[in-house]
Amino acid sequence: MFQATRMLFLYVETPLHAGSGRSLGAVDLPIQRERATGYPMVQSSGLKGCLRAAAGELNGAKLTKDELFTIFGPETADASAYAGALAVGDARLLLFPVRSLAGVFAWTTSAHVLARFKREAALANLNVPWNVPPEPAQDAARVSGTSLKAGDSIVLEEFSFTPQLDSANLVGDIGKWLADHALPQTAEYEYWRRELPKRLCVLPEDVFRDFVMYATEVQTHVRLDPATKTVQTGALWTTESLPVDTLLYAPLLASDSRNKSKTMKANDILNKIANLGLARLQLGGDETTGQGMVSLQMAGGKQ
Repeated sequence: MFQATRMLFLYVETPLHAGSGRSLGAVDLPIQRERATGYPMVQSSGLKGCLRAAAGELNGAKLTKDELFTIFGPETADASAYAGALAVGDARLLLFPVRSLAGVFAWTTSAHVLARFKREAALANLNVPWNVPPEPAQDAARVSGTSLKAGDSIVLEEFSFTPQLDSANLVGDIGKWLADHALPQTAEYEYWRRELPKRLCVLPEDVFRDFVMYATEVQTHVRLDPATKTVQTGALWTTESLPVDTLLYAPLLASDSRNKSKTMKANDILNKIANLGLARLQLGGDETTGQGMVSLQMAGGKQ
């Protein structure tokens, strides 16, 4: 069993491509998605590997080698000796940015996504005080104010929705809580924390699914012949990425160490992770072109 838990939030700052291999569809290199819902995700193995690599690059300044192996597990050659004490969950989608006629863009979500986040927050012992708002009608969008209204409608991409103002301010409460707990609490994020409650939009579940399926960022890549500077035959491909301003979350669960030569309590392990000073992390592919930068924020959990 796990004795200590936290929730890790990941805010996408540059397009994020966590790939799933080749595809026979319209996009050559699609992103990872959940089987049942089609929602984008980052699988736990990739996220844990990036955390381990980032911690290892600190060269012992924050973690000794014994602590690194105790938390994340030993090197591959000694993998059978003991398991790491840290379990990292899949990074799942919470907010997805969509182009808006008013307000530039909206952070969209759905009742299903919010309800699932509350369920996983309970697993991580993170107190979430707000209630999930009712799903809006199929042609409506639930908002907390008028920031996204263009005339009498909310227009996202080429689709128009009737705004349903939230008299109980559930949407505003969710946006305020996320601004205070999920976004980085640094000075450069002051604008985003202020705007999130005003631009949060709860969509019908089918509509939200269609946006996250078809409104991702698709980049076209080519490889040039070095002599002629023309595209080489067959060297044209497309890559799908999560857009900037997407918000993901992943539970962090820790047990007491299994390494007999290095005793660490579960809470100490999560404190070590929190104190690494990792404000940002690079996930996914295309690292050398600046892709996949995410800002990290760790929240609550029972300690």
